[in-house]
Formats: sequence, C-alpha cells, structure tokens
Amino acid sequence: MKTITLLLLTLILLNCTPKKTTFDAVALDETFTNLNGEQISFREIINQYKGKTIFIDIWASWCGDCVASIPNFKKLQAAEKEIVYLMLSVDKNNNTWKKGIKKYDLQADHYLITKGWESSDFCKSIHLDWIPRYMIVGKDGTIKMYKAIKFDDPEIKKIIKEDK
Repeated sequence: MKTITLLLLTLILLNCTPKKTTFDAVALDETFTNLNGEQISFREIINQYKGKTIFIDIWASWCGDCVASIPNFKKLQAAEKEIVYLMLSVDKNNNTWKKGIKKYDLQADHYLITKGWESSDFCKSIHLDWIPRYMIVGKDGTIKMYKAIKFDDPEIKKIIKEDK
C-alpha cells in the first residue's frame, strides 16, 4: 500500500504545472520569427489581438501527436471562426517549419520559436514539457487555459464558450 501511495504521489507531483493567468516579462519579450523572416516579440504578437480570444498551439512538424491533432484543430477553426489561431513551432529551422505548414495546409498565424524548445525563455516560463501544448488567452488578455496536451480536453470547448 505504501508503494502505491508513493507512486501516486510521485505521478501527481510530476504532473503539477503551476497555472498562470499572465505571461512573464521574459516570455513576452522573447522574439519569434514570422513567415517573412522578421523578428517579433511575443508581446507584440499578443497585443495585435487585444479583445479577441487567442488559441495557441505549440507544435513541431516532426511531432506525431501534433500531426495527429491537426484534423481536430481544423474542425475547431471551422466551428469557431472568430478566434485567433496562433501556431508557435519548436521546429529546429525555418525550412522544416515552413515545409510542415505547407504539407499539412495549416491556416493560422505562424511563428517559429527561434531559440528552440530547450533555450527559449518563453518555453521555460510556461513550463513546456510536452507538445502539442494548447493555451487559450481570453478577450480580457488573461490566460484562461494554461495547459492542455490533448485536443479532446473538455476544458478547451468550455473555455471558448465562456469567453464568447
């Protein structure tokens, strides 16, 4: 019984990610690359969409789970057209990232996390430990959903509905 309790406690602690309602300054100040090769801070990206619900999908073209979720992502886009869809890639280079966007015909606002998963202050500040990772920023600018790793997470639809 002690072994089971210890195992459960360990699993709970490993899965505990602190939930934030705002992004840290280091996350907001990090620059990403847009499809035109220009550098833009995450703060500038988010500020473009003030007053709108923002669905963030952190992904990579090499990630099997990310690719498997694309049909569900497209269904959400078709159903919820007023939402801004940001796809932040942790691909290792521009070429791979752009090929993935084209291959999977991804219609969204795309940015490459230029520093990569391991070195990115943005990734560290949100405790990125798995992709895909979904986040929702509400119309009021606060983080409404801090972490979902499965597209069928019931919180996604609930939060989108509540933020209308």
